[in-house]
Amino acid sequence: AEDLSGDTLFVEVSATKKMNLEKLLEAILLQAEVIELKANPSRTADGVVIESSLDKGKGPIATVLVQRGTLSIGDIVVLGSSWGKVRALTNDMGENIEKAIPSDPAVILGLNSVPDAGDNFTVVNNESRAREITEYRSRKTKDSFASSISNKITLENMMGQIKEKNLKELTIVLKGDMQGSIEAISSSLNDLAS
Repeated sequence: AEDLSGDTLFVEVSATKKMNLEKLLEAILLQAEVIELKANPSRTADGVVIESSLDKGKGPIATVLVQRGTLSIGDIVVLGSSWGKVRALTNDMGENIEKAIPSDPAVILGLNSVPDAGDNFTVVNNESRAREITEYRSRKTKDSFASSISNKITLENMMGQIKEKNLKELTIVLKGDMQGSIEAISSSLNDLAS
């Protein structure tokens, strides 16, 4: 902490009591000025997806935080394994905007699917490049999922390993949430062991 001759800034705040909120904002602005935080608004935009959902009237929407560049209506964006052409931008107050500059949160409309929160987004030159990137990411995800399924241990594999190693005892902890489910699993395991 700075009070103890450190380099970490502390501000005691309370949102419920609305205590020191202005002091927190001043400290953030001062710290940003001291360490010279800057972003180039002239380049193509990129950032991160904060949240996303499927709206009944609007379709897939994503709230993003622009970290670098300027996001404009008409830009083609790739958000994880989703993509789309920005049809509309809305700021955090629900007002329609034309552009979002660095540090601005914005809601994007015009996506083909709902991205995951935490996905990075970037602006690309054309729709074919966006499709190519998202198809590659989808294939990569499917391949990793398929390989994880093929490497899973099944009961038959486990019983085969027990017989190969000539193990006499295997400790199993069963947890069930429905009446009778533990008994059914237990009897199935006993049948396999004999």
